[in-house]
Amino acid sequence: MSTTIPAQLPVDKTTERQLARGERAIERSLTKGTKNRLTSRGATIAALVIAILWTTPTLGLFVTSFRLPEEISRNGWWTIFANPGFTFSNYTEVLASGNSQLTLGGAFLNSIAITLPATLFPLVIASLAAYAFAWIDFKGRNWLFIGVFALQIVPLQMALVPLLSLFSRGLKIGSLTLFDGMDAGGYSQVWIAHTIFALPLAIFLLHNFVSEIPGELIEAARVDGAGHGQIFFRIVLPLTMPAIASFAIFQFLWVWNDLLVALVFADGDVAPMTKLLAEISGSRGQDWNLLTAGAFISILVPLIVFFSLQRFFVRGLLAGSTKG
Repeated sequence: MSTTIPAQLPVDKTTERQLARGERAIERSLTKGTKNRLTSRGATIAALVIAILWTTPTLGLFVTSFRLPEEISRNGWWTIFANPGFTFSNYTEVLASGNSQLTLGGAFLNSIAITLPATLFPLVIASLAAYAFAWIDFKGRNWLFIGVFALQIVPLQMALVPLLSLFSRGLKIGSLTLFDGMDAGGYSQVWIAHTIFALPLAIFLLHNFVSEIPGELIEAARVDGAGHGQIFFRIVLPLTMPAIASFAIFQFLWVWNDLLVALVFADGDVAPMTKLLAEISGSRGQDWNLLTAGAFISILVPLIVFFSLQRFFVRGLLAGSTKG
């Protein structure tokens, strides 16, 4: 006795559309539920409490930086509302302080000269590498990406001494000499160090974003005759701008606030502001008026960068969390 297995019934287009609408409805309900939880009264109160706890020390730092030294040693910063008294001499004095080679004002310019290229270089390289890993099929792509991902677990402290030894001997690529020894390195040493340390995480994050671009869009561009360069600059780069801006904020804050790499690779007249502030806190640790003024100068630029790019930061963090 033989049995026959009925063939699978084909799914018509109407059923497919219904299934697609059902999936989108589920995704919208999940997104709506997440939004309701994040905008609930409890979440709002918790966010306000956290904001107050984080903002109060910054406000105290800002107020103290304008107070007289005798007032700082006599009472707390909150008494400024009962006995107001402000001075700008703290900022002028701390900008003129420093060591025999550099003042804090010059170190502030050095921080800008170090941070901007050290943020731009890894973003350019990582965005190109992320596109290559996501949309260019080459031999060993997966293993190479795993190697890049694994580099994130290597502590940067392990690379400081070998990299410093490489810089001291001089780095040459073919007939091109980037610098010959430590004395001629200047800013390039810090740029290369920060770029190397930032690339694994930057490639990983941008790859996750670039790989979520619909493949139909890339294939349509290829059918129209677009090459990899045109696809990257006209399609991938505009779509990944929120993710690039998000990582740019992280990298800018990391490089601006960095002290370890600065102590190893930035010396003399190329030292950033964090290194000068560490020296001032050691030699003039009792001058709270100067320390607070210098600290507020150091956080002023990151605050401006963060608030000016905040909308890109939020879009980059939320990108890829939901589909549709």
